[in-house]
Amino acid sequence: MKILLAEDDPNLGTLLQEYLTLKGYPADLARDGDEALNQFVKHSYDLCIFDVMMPKKDGFTLAKEVRQANADIPIIFLTAKAMKEDTLQGFRLGGDDYLTKPFNMEELVARMEAILRRSQRNEQKEQKSNRLFQIGTLTFDAERQTLTHGDDVQKLTSREAELLKIFCQHLGQPLSRSYILKAIWGDDSYFNARSMDVYLTKIRKYLRSDERIQLINLHGEGFKMIVD
Repeated sequence: MKILLAEDDPNLGTLLQEYLTLKGYPADLARDGDEALNQFVKHSYDLCIFDVMMPKKDGFTLAKEVRQANADIPIIFLTAKAMKEDTLQGFRLGGDDYLTKPFNMEELVARMEAILRRSQRNEQKEQKSNRLFQIGTLTFDAERQTLTHGDDVQKLTSREAELLKIFCQHLGQPLSRSYILKAIWGDDSYFNARSMDVYLTKIRKYLRSDERIQLINLHGEGFKMIVD
């Protein structure tokens, strides 16, 4: 388990980082919202703990941007405020829990563990339901990385399978270029974007077996896979 901790108070941040690590949850510490977002894009985390009041980017804004890259990662908000409106805003943004300072660190870990257990159970269910996808007359096995049409079986590379899976999970829904790049490549740099275009060309070729399937460009938005 790896934790992303964003806390601008140097004393509390260091204390929390050391305590979490001692409890078996290694944590990367960021001192402001911008630094936290950069860490999130570069590394893989199982849970985020965000202070609400931070310089450069507050915790709520940070959570919005993190959710664009990963809609499922658990987020716990920390704040010195006790206003009901702040709590509601945190939950509206997809926060899984909310602690008001000062708080007991043992309670924080207990809440983390409860959230992580729920997350793992949901992930196991999702893995079972997200292995096989029917796209028109094609069957995509995300685990085996195969695309089957009748007796013809096309083996996909890991990156091709990741890309096709994200379209299958959002069939008929628009996906921004930035979202796809951050979800699969980790960042939306120019070179990764060019690499994605190459993989999209290959996937379109594989999908030609069923003319009803279209992977279309949305000008200024991104892409959408549809089955007519």
